Amino acid sequence: MSKKQRVVDPAHLFFEAAREPAFITGSQAVAEAVKRANVDMAIAYPITPQSESMQLVGELHAKGFIKDYYRGENEFAVMAAIHGASLGGGRVFTATSGPGTLRAMEMFPVWAGSRQPIVCAFMCRGVSLPPSIQPENIEMGMLLDTGMLMFHAENGQDFFDMILQSYVIAEQTDVHLPAGVFVDGFFVTHTRDKVMLPSEEEILPCYDPSRAPVPPLDMENPPIRTIRDPLLNKSNFISYAANASWHQEVLAASERARKYIHKYMNGLLEVENPQARIFLAASGTAVSQCREALRDLQGEGIDVGLIKIKSIRPFPVKELEAAANAAELIVVPEFNAGGWLAREIKACLDYNSRVVAGPRVFGGMTMPKELIISEVKKALSRKIAGRI
Repeated sequence: MSKKQRVVDPAHLFFEAAREPAFITGSQAVAEAVKRANVDMAIAYPITPQSESMQLVGELHAKGFIKDYYRGENEFAVMAAIHGASLGGGRVFTATSGPGTLRAMEMFPVWAGSRQPIVCAFMCRGVSLPPSIQPENIEMGMLLDTGMLMFHAENGQDFFDMILQSYVIAEQTDVHLPAGVFVDGFFVTHTRDKVMLPSEEEILPCYDPSRAPVPPLDMENPPIRTIRDPLLNKSNFISYAANASWHQEVLAASERARKYIHKYMNGLLEVENPQARIFLAASGTAVSQCREALRDLQGEGIDVGLIKIKSIRPFPVKELEAAANAAELIVVPEFNAGGWLAREIKACLDYNSRVVAGPRVFGGMTMPKELIISEVKKALSRKIAGRI
């Protein structure tokens, strides 16, 4: 927080504050969000395509917008250190990407298990098979059950808004979980788009660790008093009973986040043309490609709608069921090889043979609208032939 900034109510910042357009990259949108987030500490380690965003966050520290900032030894060290800063009662921020996500993987369920409201931006990219720095979000599929809240931004505007909104949602006493804000790398991080920004003088209220469901670690609550005896030194019964009950609480906290996502993000998903019988369902950059395909399909007289999924964890099960209740066909384009979003959608819908898992592109491939249009028409042909 700089001397020129003033605290405002989160709802005012999100919905009422005057905004001015800025033509910026997704990486710059990250820095603009952190500038207004009243962050105490950020810790960074460079990895493409995340590096620029955390460099810009470092410049915020030099200008007085962040109290502390440094570069860690590697991604695991960063995620461990940011965990310690959060345990001490600070509002923290970090970011990573692809192989960095995997190298730090152990820490994400630790964040959730210790109920820390850390906000981390993930600029998704390929991981091995073979090595790739190109856009791909397979890492999101690997993070689904770590306990963190997960939001998938379509563009720079989403990225900016979701980072700020994540702090307010994650820090609620009955939630208090880490939040990951994801974008498809390069498509968002390195392209410029119009992002509507509120004044940099208006910022979120400070984080209040006294409202946390677990005490911050300080001289009154040192680690040994919080952790007590390691569970592994006790009987198997005590170990699995304690672990299971705490896992259940983490899952319950994620469910309790739903009401705040509705309040601050205007819902877990958005629907265009809700009366349609054919839907494109997507998250992230694939939503933008779906919008292009949607216009062409509707221009051909095909009645198609769009379901934009913003929250991946918690997943919008009931909302998706309601949106797709009368749908005869649901096509799910994705920027990954595994089709994790289609699996999530199939798992929560009856009659899930109507869900088409594709098209899927990966390794940096683009997804032209023609690919989506072709998938819809092929699926319609199979349906007419009675194979769906």
